[in-house]
Amino acid sequence: MSLQYIIDGYNAINHPSFARSNNIQKARGEFIGLIKEKRLCGSLRNKVTVVFDGYPGAQNLKDSAAGINIIFSGEATADEKIKAFVEDSHNPKNIIVVSNDNEIRSFVKSCGSRVLAIEDFVKNKNAPEISRGRESPKAELNYTKIAEINKELSQRWLK
Repeated sequence: MSLQYIIDGYNAINHPSFARSNNIQKARGEFIGLIKEKRLCGSLRNKVTVVFDGYPGAQNLKDSAAGINIIFSGEATADEKIKAFVEDSHNPKNIIVVSNDNEIRSFVKSCGSRVLAIEDFVKNKNAPEISRGRESPKAELNYTKIAEINKELSQRWLK
């Protein structure tokens, strides 16, 4: 199962976790480079879309061939584009939206997609593990936690 990351571009490059250039076009390029270099989206099979507000300007980023789809919202806002991607998706459970915009985060969650904060994305926290076969992660539960879960389930289901 591959995931689709949709990243709120300017929300990301203007966040303090991402040290960027003062030149907005250069900052966009640096951010795209960071995503590729550090493999912030995990597996190479995962799809990555970065949505920026407005138009591309003089420097046209051409990283679509490198596995990163870059979209400029044009007349619409990046928020509107991101919401449309999630809403029109056939499988919103496979989408992870990277943004700190509370409105987008709430909308995405209501559609069944996941969200990831900019700082966690840039620091590569909570990113899915790179697939190395068909191994599934093992849950680490101690006896006390298992007993608590069983008690809660009994209270809810065995009434």
